[in-house]
Amino acid sequence: MASTEGQATPTPPSYPFRQARGVGIDPEFARLRHEAPLARVTMPYGGQAWLVTRYEDVRTVLADRRFSRAATLGRDVPRLVPLVQQVPSILTLDPPDHTRQRRLVSRAFTPRRMEELRPKVEQFVDELIDELVGHGPPADLVAHLTRPLPVMVICELLGVPFGERHLFYTWSEAMRSTGADAVAKMKQAGQLPWDYLADSISVERENPSDSVLGTLVRARDEEDRLSEQELVSFAVTLLLAGHETTTDELGNFLYTLLVNPEHHDQLRAHPDMLEPAVEELLRFVPIGTLSGFTRIATEDVRLSGGLVRAGDSVVVQADSANRDESVFEAPDELDFRREPNRHLAFGYGPHHCLGAQLARIELRAAIGALLVRLPALALAVAEQEVPWKLGRSALGPQALPVTW
Repeated sequence: MASTEGQATPTPPSYPFRQARGVGIDPEFARLRHEAPLARVTMPYGGQAWLVTRYEDVRTVLADRRFSRAATLGRDVPRLVPLVQQVPSILTLDPPDHTRQRRLVSRAFTPRRMEELRPKVEQFVDELIDELVGHGPPADLVAHLTRPLPVMVICELLGVPFGERHLFYTWSEAMRSTGADAVAKMKQAGQLPWDYLADSISVERENPSDSVLGTLVRARDEEDRLSEQELVSFAVTLLLAGHETTTDELGNFLYTLLVNPEHHDQLRAHPDMLEPAVEELLRFVPIGTLSGFTRIATEDVRLSGGLVRAGDSVVVQADSANRDESVFEAPDELDFRREPNRHLAFGYGPHHCLGAQLARIELRAAIGALLVRLPALALAVAEQEVPWKLGRSALGPQALPVTW
């Protein structure tokens, strides 16, 4: 068991351990869960951190206030991406500041509001599949469906023009970059997303709407419970983080179904299984090639693998937690009948993903429509020829050539 209590340790291995490609999970995580659930690793930037791989430990780090995100702000801590100029955002705050912002912005993501969006999402899916069918096989599912759909939804939410989506693609790619050109990409994006959303907020003030952006602007202007920087910051976060993850998840899920035809057939034969199938795909398919945000321990905390000292940096591996044998029976099997399924795909605790319900609506709508409209959907290339996005903090196919 790993511990910080007076043990000499060898030079920690570099993390990530190997380049992620495809939807497989690094087998090293299974070994660590058994032998070193609190493992010392050398991060790409900022030095060494503790890597947490067991389910219960991951939940503890995500939910326990003794592990702080805010303590990392502006510091050269162990991390996945280069250090760029940071400003406080809902992603980097701790309670009670995080609680205040979360309570305000959650008004824009109520279950009722998300359900009201479902018909629009389904309309977008049908329109995109119409275009896909019009193009004819072979066609790229990423270009025709998985990439445009989440951006259309985010544009609908924010009330910004879909015609400017190329800007969103460029900015989100820069923010997720971890490769050698990451710094250049981030500098190129720079202030542009902030300026864009500040302009959009000005337009919203002149022409109020019922969009999410409108809800946030009213929280700022009528109640004075958000600062102007907090308002713009959350809008930027939603714009950049709200579509790329769903793009990657949807691409990964469709790839998984297409290379596992027995599961594809099972869903076609039993469409009522779509909801639990999406939950199982969320558990089974890794989305983060590395890990999430770094946290700093504000006091000593004991996990199952040992003691984390105050001031230590900690990163969690939720994909590993979702394969923890102590929680999930036969975790390396894709089982659409799995019950219960308490996966951590959307995180846990105060920072549980605000857009989780919306992501589920998009995933179910797209997969369900493809099962009905293109039941013979299949890869148009060999499985090993599917290209993957590399040098990023999230996993996803660059293209997904299909036929039907």
